[in-house]
Amino acid sequence: MSKKHFGTDGVRGVANEKLSPEFALALGSAVGRFIIARGLERSVVIGRDTRRSGPMLGAAFAAGLCAEGVDVSTLGVAPTGAISYVVRNGPHSLAAVISASHNPAPDNGIKLFAHDGKKVADDDEMAIESLLDEPSATRTSGRGVGDLQPNVKALEAYENAILEIIPEGLRGMKVAFDGAHGAGYAIGSRVLRTLGAEVFETGCDPDGFNINAEGGATKPSTIGEFTVSSGADIGVAFDGDADRAVFCDERGRLINGDRTMAVWATYWRDQGRFHPATIVGTVMSNGGFASFLNAHGIELIRAAVGDKYVSQAMSESGAKVGGEQSGHIIFSERGPTGDGLVTMLEFLRVIQLAGKSASAQYDAFENWPQILLNLKLESREGWDRHPQVVAALNEAESILAGAGRINVRASGTMPMLRLMVEAADSDRRDQAAEKIFRALESAIGASVHSRVDLTHALGD
Repeated sequence: MSKKHFGTDGVRGVANEKLSPEFALALGSAVGRFIIARGLERSVVIGRDTRRSGPMLGAAFAAGLCAEGVDVSTLGVAPTGAISYVVRNGPHSLAAVISASHNPAPDNGIKLFAHDGKKVADDDEMAIESLLDEPSATRTSGRGVGDLQPNVKALEAYENAILEIIPEGLRGMKVAFDGAHGAGYAIGSRVLRTLGAEVFETGCDPDGFNINAEGGATKPSTIGEFTVSSGADIGVAFDGDADRAVFCDERGRLINGDRTMAVWATYWRDQGRFHPATIVGTVMSNGGFASFLNAHGIELIRAAVGDKYVSQAMSESGAKVGGEQSGHIIFSERGPTGDGLVTMLEFLRVIQLAGKSASAQYDAFENWPQILLNLKLESREGWDRHPQVVAALNEAESILAGAGRINVRASGTMPMLRLMVEAADSDRRDQAAEKIFRALESAIGASVHSRVDLTHALGD
């Protein structure tokens, strides 16, 4: 049985259309009844990004919880990593993040975290969905109604905790910082300055509509240009909810998630402090990254796309680091989910301790030619069973002749297919990708929404 509302990263849609206050109220009520049915602590913490629709949807979701007798603690604008920290270090059974992450401002979303700070399991999301269409039998009145209170001190505790990641400080480092006008815009630059870095800011003036619009992790050319123009040693950019971070060197070259993990892991391996010698990546992780790790005695485990699945694979393998090209990186000793601030501090610490420039770290390895086609289509059902598509996939594999990879998957957040092809050379990559796309175009009416050369760019 498939989920109707939850995708790979919670519920998403255009605010006040698909994601209406009425739906948020109903979802809050369903989550409240789920908590009561499971005998969990009747307390939920909520945070949001800077979108205009965030307070509206957060208020509706909180009202649904309170109507079921569940108390709500609100953090206001807060990074996803902070919300995960608060739920796993407080008396709350669940947390909710009101954000559409890297999506444009008209969109919004609601994603749920369990008491352990991890994304709520698929089975629990399905259980919550099943309650959406059932009338409430637990609503109460008077003293039974849930309490709704702000909680500023919880955010302060998170900030103090992450400052301890760099006991040496960052004095003498010049950092260009892009907050994407999102949830991490204030705390990100403040933490850097507290640690002694000289900070140059962009994307730190949210107006409710400019989140992700001018830069951030999904538009890394902005931080690249800004780093060069400001004369910084390194640049860092968050996305809208600050659960991902990408970097650039002083020359403006992108340091994506794969490269970030490679630099971090090999530094600590050389210090004798990287056990087990394992990194969890995804099916999108570049072959050049995998080859580099293998040459350094580090195993790469590939998980499905989504930090929920990366986190699960890390738990099973004991890996200390895992993540995606997009900058969603998890450090298991710091928390069980992607946290852009933790990623920023972990990486800057390694740069500082290694005593090498960011550009010297960039040159550790070369990526293999890799391309991503985002394909629009009316229905994702049955695409993988169509004879024409199956035949094209087999032909494409023959073109690659064992020296490359193909991955086609449905997006968990949009009506699209993601077609990734990687090869030892760009000609074979492009030939194989064209073969598969033409079959999808003919068989199910797919069309190209965007084409991204991932060789020196970001995954999804």
